[in-house]
Amino acid sequence: MAAESNVKMPRIKLGSQGLEVSVQGLGCMGMTPHFGQPKPGPDMIKLIHYALNSGITFLDTSDIYGPKTNEILLGKMGELKKLVEEGKVKYIGLSEASPSTIRRAHAAHPISAVQLEWSLWTRDAEAEIIPTCRELGIGIVAYSPLGRGFFSSGPKVVETFSEVDFRKRLPRFQPENLELNKSLFERVKDIANRKGCTPSQLALAWVHHQGNDVCPIPGTTKFENLNENMGALSVKLTEEDMAELESIASADAVKGERYGPDIPTWKDSDTPPLSTWKAAA
Repeated sequence: MAAESNVKMPRIKLGSQGLEVSVQGLGCMGMTPHFGQPKPGPDMIKLIHYALNSGITFLDTSDIYGPKTNEILLGKMGELKKLVEEGKVKYIGLSEASPSTIRRAHAAHPISAVQLEWSLWTRDAEAEIIPTCRELGIGIVAYSPLGRGFFSSGPKVVETFSEVDFRKRLPRFQPENLELNKSLFERVKDIANRKGCTPSQLALAWVHHQGNDVCPIPGTTKFENLNENMGALSVKLTEEDMAELESIASADAVKGERYGPDIPTWKDSDTPPLSTWKAAA
């Protein structure tokens, strides 16, 4: 495997707080058991180094991935220590935050980025959250921009799920909804064929074309998928292309909620009033 790809990732200022990142990041959740069986650590470290050598500077992780093991994996490459030494770890971000929570947090300390699910089949953030972020100058980090793999291979993606893959529990991947969502994938695939790209590249390009304050973080554990994702940067969409995609991916075109009732989202994230907080001991 080559030490680096032939794609050099451009960089953007994400929001108004000076946070500079690559225009596309790498979601690392799938590298550890959150998506099923853990991937070989040495292989994942090679993939991370490959991404860094390709110009990707945004690696998305969390303490709940694994849990804990995802951050340990990233810590083995020593990049976090390097970032601290360079004085670059100094920004605050939120994930799945409601508009009111975003405003309240931003008033206490400038928020650099808000992470939310945004893709052709998850667009509920467009009504209030995206406008709130843009009003306040907050960057947008779009996770699951490929619909958790749906726009890579359509309904067939469920055939790759292991028994412990949490996607097996998600409403949109249940048989009754998946069959109805199939038509969305087929229409995206038709447009991709006309554009000379893959469906996943088209879906990712749609997110990129939302604005220069957006950084999608498609996750992968494979070199070929990483290269394909980076190739989405070369897909140029016209206003007509965007309008066509948005018309077929309207809110009522997707069947099933994105999570079950046991998983909270930004709709459940309003911060309790200060009057209800107990003073620290």
